[in-house]
Amino acid sequence: MSKPSPMRRMPQIAHVDVNCFYASAERAFDPSLEGRPVVVLSNNDGCAVTRSPEAKALGIGLGEPWFKLAPRAKEWGLVALSSNYELYGDISARVMELLGRYSAWLEVYSIDEAFLGVKGAPEDLLILGQTMKAAVRRNVGVPVCVGIAGTKTLAKLANKWAKHNPAFDGVCHWDSVPAGDREALMGRLSVIEIWGVATRLTKRLNALGLRSILDLSRADPVMIRDRFSVVVMRTVLELQGTPCIPMEEERIGRDQLIFSRSFATPITTAAGMRQVLSVYGQQASARLAKHGLQAKVLTAFAGTSHFNPNDTSYPSVCVPLPMPTADPVLLTRAAHALLPHIQEGIKYARAGIMVTDLRPTGNQAPLALFQNPHEERHIGTLLEDVTRRYGRGSIGLGHAGIRGGPDWTMKRDMLSPRYTTHWDELPLVKAA
Repeated sequence: MSKPSPMRRMPQIAHVDVNCFYASAERAFDPSLEGRPVVVLSNNDGCAVTRSPEAKALGIGLGEPWFKLAPRAKEWGLVALSSNYELYGDISARVMELLGRYSAWLEVYSIDEAFLGVKGAPEDLLILGQTMKAAVRRNVGVPVCVGIAGTKTLAKLANKWAKHNPAFDGVCHWDSVPAGDREALMGRLSVIEIWGVATRLTKRLNALGLRSILDLSRADPVMIRDRFSVVVMRTVLELQGTPCIPMEEERIGRDQLIFSRSFATPITTAAGMRQVLSVYGQQASARLAKHGLQAKVLTAFAGTSHFNPNDTSYPSVCVPLPMPTADPVLLTRAAHALLPHIQEGIKYARAGIMVTDLRPTGNQAPLALFQNPHEERHIGTLLEDVTRRYGRGSIGLGHAGIRGGPDWTMKRDMLSPRYTTHWDELPLVKAA
């Protein structure tokens, strides 16, 4: 019996991506949306951030404003939905948990995609890809495509091919495709289609005559490093089949946390902005406590709309905290340092806070003189526990202790039920 070739024994990488994730998550609980054009809107129901294939066929572009689509929605049979972040987050967690059963090495890359380390002969990997695809569809209710290759970059490319070529039935193993077909595909695709290559880099590559993915794959890696960077050189090597981007565990440590949102109704007073900053300070405290982190620096900012030429104001402050902390009282006080810079009567369309210089809780014990009683009482952890159990807005401190939700909160007039995270919105099945 002949020994397996080295190619058949080499570890491979599977890239699994949920098709039109937001729209697919909505369809999982509302079968009436199947086959209909669906768009999911951005914050405050602003513009289309997800389009089903049927919506794309109508010529609806990514980022198309809803106010332009609304007049023709009935004519097209177009369904618009507000972003249901609670539902999408839970569906994502279910997908990732299920995928983790098929590999000991799972990297969650984004809310709708993941990389898995896999091994096996090409025919076995194709079976594994189909198995994962069927399991996610059956157990979670959303469709996925799978790309398998020797590098992350090629796995992403294989996934893209599987998604747009029905012959693959949603699963493409790069090495199982004839070399001539692979080269033909790479010759048709612009370099901008490659993972990590954006518009500016595309223009620079084009200037050197590197227009297609095939052109880039045949480039000299050393020349690319000298002309561009080590990062671009790694992309070339990955296209040539040399793994250069390692699998990573989920990133627990974070460099920063940002809480920012556009307002449904502009804020025009310092009192209104105080409430906003208080809510964000509380949310930052809860998130830090959840991840066992403390912050040393807080930045608060606000801004008017870019579409409002009459009012222009973009104040910001950076506040060094006296000690690493996750205390909601200290964080809120620091955020309020922005208030003297708020101009009464100006229509602020956005505000937020960012906490940086993060470190693990307890990594640096303060001197007795600087110990914070609120920190010792674990107020941040309490807020996180109550919010997780009873929902956002169920508890608050000071100006963040609001009931019913202020009028500046995000507009979501077309929000579907949060089927999996709220008891009073669970789907009901009626027996015939």
